[in-house]
Amino acid sequence: MPASASPNIVLILADNLGWGELGCYGGGALRGAPTPNIDALAEQGLLLQNFNVESDCVPTRSALMSGRHPIRTGCLQSVPPGLPQGLTRWEITLAQRLSDKGYATAHFGKWHLGDVPGRFPSDRGFDEWYGIPRTTDESQFTSTVGFDPNVVDLPYIMEGKAGEPSRQVKVYNLEARRGIDADLVERSIDFMQRSASAGKPFFLYLPLVHLHFPTLPHPDFAGRTGAGDFADSMVEMDHRVGQVVEALEGMGLAKDTFLIFCSDNGPEFRAPYRGTAGPWTGTYHTAMEGSLRVPFIARWPDRIAAGRISNEIVHVTDLYTTLLRVAGAALPDDRPIDGVDQLPFFLGEENKSAREGFPFYIKNELRAVKWRDWKLHFFWEPAVNEGKGKLESPYLFNITRDPKEETDVLVYNTWVLGPVLKLVKAFQDSVKQHPNTPPGELD
Repeated sequence: MPASASPNIVLILADNLGWGELGCYGGGALRGAPTPNIDALAEQGLLLQNFNVESDCVPTRSALMSGRHPIRTGCLQSVPPGLPQGLTRWEITLAQRLSDKGYATAHFGKWHLGDVPGRFPSDRGFDEWYGIPRTTDESQFTSTVGFDPNVVDLPYIMEGKAGEPSRQVKVYNLEARRGIDADLVERSIDFMQRSASAGKPFFLYLPLVHLHFPTLPHPDFAGRTGAGDFADSMVEMDHRVGQVVEALEGMGLAKDTFLIFCSDNGPEFRAPYRGTAGPWTGTYHTAMEGSLRVPFIARWPDRIAAGRISNEIVHVTDLYTTLLRVAGAALPDDRPIDGVDQLPFFLGEENKSAREGFPFYIKNELRAVKWRDWKLHFFWEPAVNEGKGKLESPYLFNITRDPKEETDVLVYNTWVLGPVLKLVKAFQDSVKQHPNTPPGELD
């Protein structure tokens, strides 16, 4: 159990950072972008090789904030401005539970879980927020030929405080996109300093904008690598993470802070901002390992062993349950919570993850199930918009022996269908007992 009853929690979430981008995952200088600050975090803590997320920004963020698979909450995909989206107010967010335990809570970055009053971060458990309510590509709107502000909501950077209406700060255009991560980190450091001065434990949720397209660096980093905007942005992202870590250490809070750095999705697939998943096939918006597996590093000095690497399965919903355990907060008991408590595994008290597998949906379709070393695909779409549709006979891959998911071995391993389909049935039985929220459900 935690040495401190209420350790600080810092959760930094990169946007569309592929498994193969960072130096500690085999990228870094090979991608033209050394990442020394994030690599140092990996040396100081736990690096997961098998941390799994959802296929899109909204589903992953909803799973993180609710501890529930997106199919349950109706947060199935990103939608344009002006359409119903985000978590209903019936869902209990991670920030709400931590706030109830006396934590100061702040969100600086990309929210993407509601863009109307009642669903902004400051309405959902965060004391304060600053950032964008939806997605980063909206920064291109005002520069696009033919853009008509009369038919599309202008994108804005916004801010708000609990108990007050959120307000628009400035138009989110390409200039603002280049500078936003610097602003987010500046506000994050100020929040940590204010919370520490007030003697309050804090939960900082910092969902950075990098590396989501358009992947454009801050002017101070433009041209830094000589390898283009994407590499320059990666170097900037590493610098921003380093600023947060340096601030924690400067305040003497490193040992009292459970820090996580991870990504919400697999790599970008849109040229010219294409990323890489390293040894895995695919990008986000697919059910391939390149979509599911993303970087994850956890550091908690003297609690999490330094330099540990694990290929055990962990799912993004597990962060909800685990971080509530870290804070000594209770789980909701009136709904299914899909996340499992991974704190004993993170602390090295257990060598094995508390999870063996999970179902993977894209929108309403059960695309695949991951279980132990196996992956069963019910649909086949190895690249975005290039699929065969639903398979009459599913494809089965052993992803340890066949990491690129190239050779279907179901005919030799039909026994795997037993445990996988039992996992599916258990989930579907839960859904019958607790019906899913339809997409676009209003409060």
